[in-house]
Amino acid sequence: MLYHLLVPLIEDISILNLFRYITFRTAGAAATALLICIIFGPVFIRLLRRLQIGESIRVEGPESHQAKAGTPTMGGVIILAGIIVPTLLWADLTNFYVHMVLMVTAWLGALGFLDDYLKSVLKKREGLVARGKLVGQIALGLVFAWALTYMGPGEVYDGTTAIPFFKNYVLNLGLVYMPWIVVVLTASSNAVNLTDGLDGLAIGLCGLCFLAFGGLVYVTGRLDYSHYLQIQYLPGAGELSIFCGAAIGSALGFLWFNAPPASVFMGDTGSLALGGALGAIAVLIKKELLLVVVGGVFVVTALSVIIQVLSYRLRGGKRVFKMAPLHHHFELSGWAETKVVVRYWIIGAMCALLTLATLKLR
Repeated sequence: MLYHLLVPLIEDISILNLFRYITFRTAGAAATALLICIIFGPVFIRLLRRLQIGESIRVEGPESHQAKAGTPTMGGVIILAGIIVPTLLWADLTNFYVHMVLMVTAWLGALGFLDDYLKSVLKKREGLVARGKLVGQIALGLVFAWALTYMGPGEVYDGTTAIPFFKNYVLNLGLVYMPWIVVVLTASSNAVNLTDGLDGLAIGLCGLCFLAFGGLVYVTGRLDYSHYLQIQYLPGAGELSIFCGAAIGSALGFLWFNAPPASVFMGDTGSLALGGALGAIAVLIKKELLLVVVGGVFVVTALSVIIQVLSYRLRGGKRVFKMAPLHHHFELSGWAETKVVVRYWIIGAMCALLTLATLKLR
């Protein structure tokens, strides 16, 4: 909004030239998001407490977590406000990439909100059944894939994706390109959702992922940098930096309240939206395979659940881990919750740095 209102006035007010620069608007979006979360966070948390919208802790979970029962949840609403409002305020609203990532974020945020509402307000323990949630994710993936294929700029989304660590090779997915997009969005949203089990864990990791992707989308949208780094140039993709900046600011603002001991949980409203947004950005800049690197902690977490379920079913009830997801295994092994969270953040930071390093290690 500010971009469209102020850029036309540049000839009369030269200082407004700042609004032409993506870096300035990204910083503005990050600061705005942080302020939204810090200012409105306490108000929303008090509202959740007044409405008695609290987290129900599953009996099968670690015993130490039972003390968290009743902690306000659905805090993902704060995160979504901190991402969507600054993006609308600072980004070029005619940009195709911005439209796509906002659609994914809002769609999955609404899906997660429905799940949280059923669990926390209507007291349906299972919330939205897994089948219903999956249908919503697949439907989004199909709409997103169709929009890229038939409405995307030029012939960019031709069924290919970049291969990390290789300069001149791409993976041609051909007929499975659209199903591939569905899998990426579904897997990324669910992986973040599974990781959201300890205070501050998922939101801290998401902030690191958006930081790495912010750098990637910026260089992808600049002809000079993309040519120097020998990566595919996507005109307009740099506007995604504003979204990433808003996501980073929102993550920091929410972490203010979600740091151990958490005053509020993000719930599925936040985790599904954040995971889906990461997947959407990866697809939009044709770096889907890098999700495995930047979101390494999320991948390992999801794999630990899959391994545990398969082991239990195929080996007559035997488990590989003391409890899945993996962070609960470490808790039951004697690690303090804060130690697990901080060590996961450290690994997440290393994954983010490795992701940025792939731009040169090729």
